[in-house]
Amino acid sequence: MDLRNSPGQLRERLREVAHEVGFFYLIGHGVPAELTRRLMTAARRLFALTQSEKDAVAMVRSPHFRGYTRLGGELTRGAVDWREQIDIGPERAPIGGPGKPDYLWLQGPNQWPAALPELPRLIGEWDAALSAVGRTLLRHWAASLGSAPDVFDAAFAEAPATLIKIVHYPSTAASSQGVGAHRDSGVLTLLLAEPGVDGLQVRVARDGAWVDVPGREGAFIVNIGELLEVATNGYLRATEHRVNLQRSADRISVPYFFNPRLDAQIPTLTLPAELAQHAGARADPADPIFAVYGRNAWKSRLRAHPDVAAAHGYVTGAAQDVTPGE
Repeated sequence: MDLRNSPGQLRERLREVAHEVGFFYLIGHGVPAELTRRLMTAARRLFALTQSEKDAVAMVRSPHFRGYTRLGGELTRGAVDWREQIDIGPERAPIGGPGKPDYLWLQGPNQWPAALPELPRLIGEWDAALSAVGRTLLRHWAASLGSAPDVFDAAFAEAPATLIKIVHYPSTAASSQGVGAHRDSGVLTLLLAEPGVDGLQVRVARDGAWVDVPGREGAFIVNIGELLEVATNGYLRATEHRVNLQRSADRISVPYFFNPRLDAQIPTLTLPAELAQHAGARADPADPIFAVYGRNAWKSRLRAHPDVAAAHGYVTGAAQDVTPGE
């Protein structure tokens, strides 16, 4: 997919691919190659730090689920993921507290490795560049589905809860599960992956087979999140994907999760009749999708990082909702 194509051609193709597959390569996005090179250089420096330097910013220290996670420190559907990573969000003051929705704990300061003083500014540049790409894609999708191009803008106003992960998958691992099969909990994901390196796999809806999606030079791998599936009554597809380390060399990737404000409820679009007949919401009582982004993200964070939840007194309730402990 090329963002430089004419709006009509681009919108038709975006709608088709997001409906049929939910994953695609994006070029013509305007993100400078020089910025990408600087980010990947910083990522390699990050994972070359000593274990004690990385552990100094361990996520378990953060009530906001920010910071470094060791190899084997994250779970997907209860199984261990074999990767190390740092989670970074917008640098804002904490807003969680007694009597407020639990998911507001997800806003707060980051933890930055002392040995990489350039990282905060670099991440700020990356966030600004990819946010612009995300907004452009959403406007094209909205128009392609018969809605006003700005229909999603209000949900992203003021304080969007974007999330950036810098991830390292080792070439030798204790498990083939780099990250287990899952769907992303937000709206849209833009993945920077090293060119030519396998590992990422996508489940094809028509036959359930897993397809390799290697990185490509100058391209982002884009996929739909659960909230965009909800907004379109299932017409756009949040596709299951995983990282299989049996298919991967040593690998660094940087997923950018383009998410709205924590308290934003994604609008539900009214589709044209010819599209609506091909829609249909996916229901899974064991894995509910919440229209308010913060609730969906909170659910995912607690499942993935039970050690962080325990360290800060967050406990799960009967319906996959959560309440912070006293």
